[in-house]
Amino acid sequence: MLKGFKDFIMRGSVVELAVAVVIGAAFGQVVSSFVGDVLMPIIGLLGRVPDFSALKIGPVLIGKFINAVLTYVVVAAAIYFIVVVPMNRLKKKQEAAAPPPEPSEEIKLLTAILEELRRKS
Repeated sequence: MLKGFKDFIMRGSVVELAVAVVIGAAFGQVVSSFVGDVLMPIIGLLGRVPDFSALKIGPVLIGKFINAVLTYVVVAAAIYFIVVVPMNRLKKKQEAAAPPPEPSEEIKLLTAILEELRRKS
């Protein structure tokens, strides 16, 4: 029973997932701090209303919902422009710099046959 548990824990995918969760949680705190402590105050200065939480429509506290939606949009934009766009650019540069893959043996053989047929005709 313990051997099975050890095998399960030591699986590469389980370890990678655990690392991803821990890194994701730490990265989430960084992004939340960036949005909450840097971007939202700037947005508040621009819009002259830094916090909507007190906003009500009758007895309904709509302000907290507006804050949550605004925070979500700003977090998504921050992740997209700070992480996704640079990573995509880096990936394109790496793909452009990489040499084309070596053709398979089948392709080499078919190319040789095609050349031989062209030479004979």
